[in-house]
Amino acid sequence: MTKPAAPPAALSEIARTVLKKRYLIKDEQGKVTETPETMFQRVAETIAGIDARYGATPSQVKARTETFYHMMTQGLFEPNSPTLMNAGRPLGMLSACFVLPVDDSLESIYETMKHAALVHQSGGGTGFSFSRLRPHNDIVRSTMGVASGPVSFMEVYNYSTEAIKQGGTRRGANMGILRCDHPDILHFISVKQDLSRVTNFNISVAITDAFMQAVANDEEYNLLNPRTGLVQLAVREPLKHPFTGEVLVEANQPMRLRARVVFDLIIQCAHATGEPGLFFVDRTNEGNPVPALGEYEATNPLSLAA
Repeated sequence: MTKPAAPPAALSEIARTVLKKRYLIKDEQGKVTETPETMFQRVAETIAGIDARYGATPSQVKARTETFYHMMTQGLFEPNSPTLMNAGRPLGMLSACFVLPVDDSLESIYETMKHAALVHQSGGGTGFSFSRLRPHNDIVRSTMGVASGPVSFMEVYNYSTEAIKQGGTRRGANMGILRCDHPDILHFISVKQDLSRVTNFNISVAITDAFMQAVANDEEYNLLNPRTGLVQLAVREPLKHPFTGEVLVEANQPMRLRARVVFDLIIQCAHATGEPGLFFVDRTNEGNPVPALGEYEATNPLSLAA
C-alpha cells in the first residue's frame, strides 16, 4: 500500500528558496534530493521517534509525528537550524549553541579550536571566555618567551572559522568574552573598531559588580594576571589609551585603571560599531542552577544576557 503524501507546507516562495539553498538534503553533485515537506517529515519522525525509547507505543509515536509535522508546516513552531539540517541524518547534532572552555595552555587553546571547527561544521555556534589566558607580554616559562595574549588567539579562532562553513551552508558564529579586570582589556574592547578584524566574532566584556561600583564611585580598580591572580605590572612598555595614546600606567608599574575610563571606552566603541556588548557575569551567576559544577564565564553568540 502506498504511503499517502503529507499535506503541503504553508510556505512562501521566499521560504522555499531559502530551504532549498540552505536546509534541504543535497547529493554529491549538489542536487536537492528532498522537498520542504519531506524535510519536515524527516524531522518530525526523528524527534517523535525518540519517545519510543521511553515507553511510547507505535500509535503514540505516529500521532506525535503528525502533530510535529502539522506545527512545522503551518508555521506554529519551528525548531532551530541544526535540527532542520541534521535530524535523521548522520551528523545528528540538534543543538545550535555551545560554550567551550579555553584554558591557559597551547594544548587547550588548539584542542578547543578543533572542537569549535567540528561544531561549526555541523551548523552550531560557539562562545568562549578568553579570560583564563595570560596577558600579552607575560612570561611563558616553558620557552622563556612571552605570551601573545588572548586577542591574538581570538584572531586565530577567527581564521579557523573563516575556513569552515557551518553545515556547508553558512559561516560559523562566535562570541568572545574577556573579563573587565584582565590586563588586555583595553586592547580587547577596541579590537573591532577595525572592521576587518575578527569578523566572525561578536565580543562582550564580562562586567563584575565590583567594576560597576567603581564606575559609580569614580574609583580605580586592579587588572589581574589570571596566571598568578596578582595585580599585573605593565611589562616592558606603558599601558596607553588605544585612541588618545595617553599613558594610563607607566612601564613596570601596577596596572590600575579608573573604571570610568574603561567604561567610557566601552561606550565609545559600542556607539561606533555596536561592540563590545556587556555580559554581567556576577548577575548571571546569581541565577546559576548548578554552582557546584562551576561558574558561568561566557555565553553563546545568541544569548540575550550579552
